[in-house]
Amino acid sequence: MYSEKVMDHFNNPRNMGEIEEPAGVGTVGNAKCGDIMRMYLDIDDKGVIQDVKFKTFGCGAAIATSSMATELVKGKTVQEALLVTNKAVMEALDGLPPVKVHCSLLAEEAIHAALWDYAKKQGIQIEGLKEPVEDIEEIVAEEEA
Repeated sequence: MYSEKVMDHFNNPRNMGEIEEPAGVGTVGNAKCGDIMRMYLDIDDKGVIQDVKFKTFGCGAAIATSSMATELVKGKTVQEALLVTNKAVMEALDGLPPVKVHCSLLAEEAIHAALWDYAKKQGIQIEGLKEPVEDIEEIVAEEEA
């Protein structure tokens, strides 16, 4: 059963769409369930996320976590956005069913992938940012082990 917040973000997603010429864009997926999430960031000269958009192909939980993740990083610095975890996304949505936790991980990794792209384009390193994975199934398998 989904929380009211999950249903709200699924039925009324925030920040859906694309940003033309984004400062960073990241795409991640989950081969096991078929979800694909793309996150676009517009970051100003001070490293603050001015705008964020997403496009997600997936289930309702994937769309809801994408939407919530955009809300959590908008207006934050790059370093603050890096601290948005899948647990923070789940808490902000008042939880997810256990079989849908991977959707929040997808959202976290999409943020990291977009930040990674931004850092590459700017020729900078973001402390604490690791190279993202394309398929989160690797991470899911590690956490289950």
